[in-house]
Amino acid sequence: MGSLPIPPFLAKVEELRSRLAELEATPTPQAREEAAAVRALLEEEVRRVTANLAPWEKCLLARHPERPYTLDYINGLFTDWVELHGDRRFADDPAIVAGFARFEGEPVAVIGHQKGRDTKERLFRNFGQPKPEGYRKALRIMELAAKFGRPIISFVDTPGAYPGIDAEERGQAEAIAFNLRAMAMLEVPIIIVITGEGGSGGALAIAIGDRVLMMEHAIYSVISPEGCAAILWKDQSAVQQAATALRLTAADMLHFKVVDEVIPEPLGGAHMAPPLAIRTVGQAVRKHLQELARLKPKELTQRRFLRFRALGIYTER
Repeated sequence: MGSLPIPPFLAKVEELRSRLAELEATPTPQAREEAAAVRALLEEEVRRVTANLAPWEKCLLARHPERPYTLDYINGLFTDWVELHGDRRFADDPAIVAGFARFEGEPVAVIGHQKGRDTKERLFRNFGQPKPEGYRKALRIMELAAKFGRPIISFVDTPGAYPGIDAEERGQAEAIAFNLRAMAMLEVPIIIVITGEGGSGGALAIAIGDRVLMMEHAIYSVISPEGCAAILWKDQSAVQQAATALRLTAADMLHFKVVDEVIPEPLGGAHMAPPLAIRTVGQAVRKHLQELARLKPKELTQRRFLRFRALGIYTER
């Protein structure tokens, strides 16, 4: 399958998970008895390793290859999903999925970054790094949603926008900037859910909304720790220091009022119980959609403008 490497601090957890899966697939009394013991050991180990995670460890957890991706949330929370393709200018970008669906019976637009589960799909999805046509596709669907009065739900999970020459030639920065301005003016409710990595402008280009929600073990930052370490320290071994300096955890984002709510994850992370994580996200989305439905279109854009203008905390020395 070409699975991504597991973070070293999770090595024992993954070993116990693998053993538990083997035992649960063996229908014998002895296997069931051993499975109960391994399950207890697994819970104890998960509580130990996640009790006090460092920011860099949060980054690695946010990148866990078994975390739910956008299509998992779409399949788990929405019905009547119809995906639309292409930006009507250049091409389709598989790194972003976008279309229309129903959320608890109500019509909505859904967009989000999509990573891959195996090597072939990761290459097809460009590792969840969109090109300009991806952002323009997303905006095309969002403008259609605004035209027909449908709320927009956006799932964010990307290491960043694709930095290749071809993307720059087609106006990567312009596409991102245009989305920021356009999303600020859409007169429908917009809910953002940061599910894994919220990397720089690549994330922000589909993350301007009325409510920004963030998974407990997700990260959100102006740059990746690797990029920050390369620029500031000229040394990749400084990634842990960079992760701490960036203040990129969900707790940090809530403290600085960058996000409105942190969505709790199952013990150990969303990958430990994807169906539960998906249901929890659905509950949060429902609550905020109900609150935003009471606001008039002009109120939405006015509040959205004030929300983002108020971001930023600084101290003078």
